[in-house]
Amino acid sequence: MRLSPHMTVMQNAAQKAAKRLLRDFAEVEQLQVSIKGPGDFVSQADLRAEQTIREELARARPGYAFLMEESGSSGGENWTWRWIVDPLDGTSNFLHGIPQWAISIALQRRLPDGSTEIAAAMVYNPAANEMFWAEKGVGAFLNERRIRVSARRDLSESLIATGIPFAKTPVENRLPFGRSLAA
Repeated sequence: MRLSPHMTVMQNAAQKAAKRLLRDFAEVEQLQVSIKGPGDFVSQADLRAEQTIREELARARPGYAFLMEESGSSGGENWTWRWIVDPLDGTSNFLHGIPQWAISIALQRRLPDGSTEIAAAMVYNPAANEMFWAEKGVGAFLNERRIRVSARRDLSESLIATGIPFAKTPVENRLPFGRSLAA
């Protein structure tokens, strides 16, 4: 399947950043890590990946604004197109040697009425070489294979997963290990 120009730009930026992230992941015990808050970390890998992605996206689309996880917003308030980037989504997994982490990039468009929409997005897990991507009007894919929503209609037949935002959850509200939600 041939990717659109925007998806090609996102894929190239993610793959370039992934090369260094994979090297860092192989040597994770040597990374410098800072704590942003309880359970909320930023590593040199996050910062380097964000810089690489920013450079690649800006080179390909110099007029687009940015909303970056580590460095925030840039490009002014009057943007038409904006990249939204989490350069290392799953930093805790990464720092613990768990290969479920990804590079997340989305492209947001401001419509003439002032509202916004996500026009395209991708989540790339370099450790598994899985790129999930979707584009408005094109569909959703895993690498080059189209993916679809399950046909299940009953919630009891479904599988649900979530990332619990423990970093912003007060300690007294966290579940102790082994305690179920029903308890």
